[in-house]
Amino acid sequence: PGAKGGKDGQKESGLGLAVTREEDFGAWYSQVVVAGELIDYYDISGCYILRPWAYSMWETIKDFMDKEIKKEGVENCYFPLFVSQARLEAEKDHIEDFAPEVAWVTRSGNHDMECPIAVRPTSETVMYPQFANWIRSHRDLPLKLNQWCNVVRWEFKHPTPFIRSREFLWQEGHTAYSNKADADKEVRHILDLYRRVYEELLAVPVIPGVKSEKEKFAGGLYTTTVEAFIPATGRGIQGATSHCLGQNFAKMFHIEYENAKGGRSMVWQNSWGCTTRTIGVAVMVHGDDTGLVLPPRVAPLQVVVVTIPNTKLSQEDSDRLRDTAKGMTAALVAAGVRTKLDDRDNYTPGWKYNHWELKGVPLRCEFGPRDMDAGHCVVVRRDTREKETVKLAHLTVRAAEICEEMQADMLARATEKRNASVATCMTFDGFVEALDDKKMVITPWCETKASEDLVKKMTADATDGGAAKTLCIPLVQPPLAPGTKCFVTGAPATTWVIWGRSY
Repeated sequence: PGAKGGKDGQKESGLGLAVTREEDFGAWYSQVVVAGELIDYYDISGCYILRPWAYSMWETIKDFMDKEIKKEGVENCYFPLFVSQARLEAEKDHIEDFAPEVAWVTRSGNHDMECPIAVRPTSETVMYPQFANWIRSHRDLPLKLNQWCNVVRWEFKHPTPFIRSREFLWQEGHTAYSNKADADKEVRHILDLYRRVYEELLAVPVIPGVKSEKEKFAGGLYTTTVEAFIPATGRGIQGATSHCLGQNFAKMFHIEYENAKGGRSMVWQNSWGCTTRTIGVAVMVHGDDTGLVLPPRVAPLQVVVVTIPNTKLSQEDSDRLRDTAKGMTAALVAAGVRTKLDDRDNYTPGWKYNHWELKGVPLRCEFGPRDMDAGHCVVVRRDTREKETVKLAHLTVRAAEICEEMQADMLARATEKRNASVATCMTFDGFVEALDDKKMVITPWCETKASEDLVKKMTADATDGGAAKTLCIPLVQPPLAPGTKCFVTGAPATTWVIWGRSY
């Protein structure tokens, strides 16, 4: 559904959005990702076309992650998209969790295939038989591989662009170590890289934590996560995960090696992944009723220079206005600021302002005849609409400064909103009310699956807003006083945990 037609105050051109975030957040989001030219819809439900505006953001994230993991000795590779049924079903707990989402190829041309082939939902079972071939000695360790690829998970829930789709892009790292300590260290390091993707690139605050036993990766030893939160809907969203798989997959796929003492040992393994969901989270957190608001570090364009022509200008002055604007643009590009000149004369300046605001470009540089005569331009921030007059001689430096100021301000505002969306409950009293007030709730907890199931049932029965689940056990824990009881069972509490409704 595009943002076109029919709503009061909306332009015939289709610019602008037909609904506000507050009126209907889901409809607003569906409109803004299309009108902002991030995606287009496809004729297969749950599959979306990533337009250049979105793919550029993914490339920025990819470039950052790729550089950082290569510092740690991780090498990129590529494994096939298809996986045999025998391989996929080798790890029982793993496939049970993914089975409802697996897409199968059952036909080739006009003939049914003798052995159906699965399309990878993740690549543990694709890669690990090869690990068993490649790792024979302790000298072959550690093995650190990553692939940038697509995966398919045939979701039956409500498809949402970037957030829940049947095909998505990601990186998946798969590593093997000789000992648990080194595996644990990597899990935390990768988790911190994911935190940096969200906070340093996307200006989205996240909570690093550990998933409960119920919510951890199927077949793994433990799962760490960065959890984001969407205050507008009161829902948490898993940002990215870093898993310690322990030795479970090593047992299944016989990944053994000769250790330094001449005996046989099994490897310790990790897997970790971050997806194009990152883009959707940033849109949900920062967007407004005018359109996208993109953090400068990931914005495909950081500055758009818009000329303001005047029909009363002589040809000579018109040419000078355009040439000066071209020079400004070239200077910004040379200074490393991603910049475009919009000097199209078939659109009004107002139309162009709306167009680039809808696409979320961080800074607009307005440049007309008076500005040319005064030797300055007017720079407008997308997030606050603040205007600043900047001398042309200072433009390259000041534009870069404003981008960094905007980046920091966006994270600070988002963090303030997120922090205001956290409630504390020592008992179940007030828990459902906090959820209904669009909050996540931190409670003392006894860490049992039975209590988690109980909370899910009690919240589902108590409200139409949906059941709650654990989002994560935060790595940074408030003090837990001796004798503190679990908020729902009354048993001794062992940790603080964050609950919420989630995507």
